[in-house]
Order: sequence, then C-alpha cells, then structure tokens
Amino acid sequence: MVHSMTGFGKARVSIPGKNISIEIKSLNSKQQDFSVRMPGNFKSKEMEIRKMLQSSLFRGKVECNINVELTGESSNYTVNTELVKSYFEQMKPLLSSSEMTPEVLSTIMRMPDVMNSDKDEVEPQEWDSLKKGISEALNNIVDFRNTEGKSLENDLIKRMMSIEKGLETVKECDVVRVEKMKERLNSAISEIKEDLIDKNRFEQEVIYYLEKLDINEEKVRLAQHCKYFRETLSNAGEKGKKLGFIAQEMGREINTIGSKANDAEIQKTVVLMKDSLEKIKEQILNIL
Repeated sequence: MVHSMTGFGKARVSIPGKNISIEIKSLNSKQQDFSVRMPGNFKSKEMEIRKMLQSSLFRGKVECNINVELTGESSNYTVNTELVKSYFEQMKPLLSSSEMTPEVLSTIMRMPDVMNSDKDEVEPQEWDSLKKGISEALNNIVDFRNTEGKSLENDLIKRMMSIEKGLETVKECDVVRVEKMKERLNSAISEIKEDLIDKNRFEQEVIYYLEKLDINEEKVRLAQHCKYFRETLSNAGEKGKKLGFIAQEMGREINTIGSKANDAEIQKTVVLMKDSLEKIKEQILNIL
C-alpha cells in the first residue's frame, strides 16, 4: 500500500480551565523535518511529542501546532502584554488600520509565548489529555495520508501501464525497423563491386553498425524495471526513495532506445513514454 507524505489531522481536548487544540500537517521532504509550536509550559515534553510524531509519520516536512484556549476557570495563565504590543507593532505595516481590532488581537493571542503560565511543569492529567489529543490528530493525518496514497497508487499504475503499452509498441515497430535495415544493407551491398572492398573489414563494419542500432537489451531491461516498479509499489513499508531509483533506471533505458532506434515511429512512442515517466517522478516525490 502507498502512503502519501501530504496530510492534515487535528484534534481537540478539554481539561478544567482550558481547551487544547492540536493541528498536524505534513508535506513531502527527502528527510525528517519536524517542527513543534506550543506554549512555553509544554516545552519540557517536546522530545516526547517529537517521538510520537516520528513513530507515526516517519518522514516529511511536518508541522505540529498546539494551542491553548483558556475557559475562565483557571488562573494559572497571564498575558504577556509587552509581547502582545511588540507583535502588534510588527504587524502594523501589514494592516489597513492602526487600531487593534478583535480579529487582530485574536491572531496575536495565538502567537508563541503570549500566554505565560506560573507552572513550569505540565500536570499529569494535562499531559495525559495532550497525549490523547496528539494520538487522535496523528490517527487523522495517517488516515488522510492513506487516502491520498490510494489516489497516488492508482495514478502511478495508470502511468506505468502507459509505459508498458509504449514498450509493446516499440517491440512491434522494432521488428519492422530491423527488416527495413536488412533491406537497406542488402541493397547497398549488391551495389558494391567485390573487387573494391575488403570483405573482412566490411563485415566488421556491418556488425558494428548493427550492434549500434540494436535495442534488444534496452527493451529487456526496461521490461524488468517496469515489473520491479510494480512489485515495489505493492510492498509494505517506505518505498518512495526506492521507486525514485527505479524510475531513474527506466529513464536511462527509454532515452537509450530513443537515441539508438533511428526510427520515427519509435521516437514518437519514446516521447510519450518520457512524458508518463516525468509524471511518475513528480508523484513519487509525495510517496513515503
């Protein structure tokens, strides 16, 4: 099964005095690129939160935002008014009004470190609720990735079928091409006077010419790469990088067929195969 690196998941948990919202989004990336934004009093749990993210999402550019909304039942938090003013001054050039509207204030209140807690440690009940919320958000983003992965897999299979169909067309055209090549060589040979050529040298040149235009090895290797691509696509686990390597090898064989064939019909087919392969490469970038 294919898993996309693109996804989004959110969750919301409530505890006495506050509501905690968790949002996790991910995009494609070659490496693990995880960032976590949270209130200052949660910082002591950052490593544990990162481990939870990494164990479920593995790879990609992942952003986790944790916001706390006070419900009025708790007095553990105070507003950092100086920081609020600083944020507002930085935002002024971007605003149409110099007044702090409720919408602007609401945005500023969600920015880092605006809310200060007189507690440095997270209480066990609060941490348990936060973990539950993170797990729920992770389940949601994993489901999202799976759904996206099915769409990616269907598209990749469709593109692969196009390349395989192109390979069959190349095989059919190659039979005709070889026959035409033989006819041209026989015609050329019949016009040459025997006493004007070195037969051994001429045979060597003909063999060299035929080998340069022969694409049988490329056809066999491309068929093997297509088969291997399908097998890898159906395997479990991370496969994006591996599929990328296979696609590179497929590209080499397709390019070589195009350059060696010296045939208009084959080259037209090669162009279509290249187009399908480029789309495959683009999609692979999103695969875990």
